[in-house]
Amino acid sequence: MANAEAPMMTPTRAAGVRFTKVGKLYYFDFTEHPTLQAGDFVIVETVRGRQMGQVMGFAEPDAGRELKPILRTATPRDLVLRQEWEAKQAEALVICREKALEQGGLYDVKFHAAQYNYDGSLLTFLYSADERANLQKLQNNLKNVFKTTIEMRQIGPRDVAKLLGGFGACGELRCCSTFLTDFSPISIKMAKMQGISLNPEEITGMCGRLRCCLVYEYEQYVEARKGLPKKGKRIGTPDGVGKVSDVFPLQDMVTVYFEGEGVRPYKRADLIPLDELEALQRKAKEPCSKHAEGEACDCGQKPGERNQDKTSGKAAKDSKDGGERREPRSDKRSKKD
Repeated sequence: MANAEAPMMTPTRAAGVRFTKVGKLYYFDFTEHPTLQAGDFVIVETVRGRQMGQVMGFAEPDAGRELKPILRTATPRDLVLRQEWEAKQAEALVICREKALEQGGLYDVKFHAAQYNYDGSLLTFLYSADERANLQKLQNNLKNVFKTTIEMRQIGPRDVAKLLGGFGACGELRCCSTFLTDFSPISIKMAKMQGISLNPEEITGMCGRLRCCLVYEYEQYVEARKGLPKKGKRIGTPDGVGKVSDVFPLQDMVTVYFEGEGVRPYKRADLIPLDELEALQRKAKEPCSKHAEGEACDCGQKPGERNQDKTSGKAAKDSKDGGERREPRSDKRSKKD
């Protein structure tokens, strides 16, 4: 009876499983396989049926998240089967393209890869198209040819580049086909923040989208720009007031333009923020807010008096009295005595 009422135990550790060479990690519960090690091949149940993946590591599962269990470890027979079906993928892709040409009307659809699962029970064709295409007829024809479950999956330009591989504009192998397991959102703002030219040839990758490398140093530039003035802003320097002509975040410096004198470089420590200085000066000239509300204050001001320095306050007082200077109280007492 006690066992029946015991709460369900949640997994304390999760195994990260990868299904392709440079693919995203998916986590599964390996409670029933405590001897599992990184590098082992396992069979798991996914939304696309049973798949074989490789354990890449282990992690703590998210609290309250239910994980599917690992069904079993892959046997030598499973590994041999996978090799046999993978060897047939190139031929399957050729047949798919031929059937698409025979059918006609699919000129905008490009088929890039054919992927069998480990036991050949599922064959997936990866294709790209400018618009959503109706491939139901082609799918039925291919099902009759291969005698297995056929899946058509549309992929985007970045996934196409990941499949094709090759070299990027930097001369190195494409990041997406070597180590990027997921694509991060990228915007023009990232290029602007790093001072990169917005010329499409310089910020566009081989896939026709913004380069993935724009995100690599973006956070460092955001952090480095904190405290540095923006381009075009008035700024104070030891040589006077000028306008920021350019910003170099990683060098922690800016160049300032002085009219008639040209441009000079300055480090962050040499800059004087005029906006803050002027704001403090305006604040110093305002009456004490506590006096206005009738609260006690030790600022030394009288109600309605402005918070100016002694010199300006003294000058204003002398002007109010008609230019006559009052004698100190101690002098008055001495004269009275």
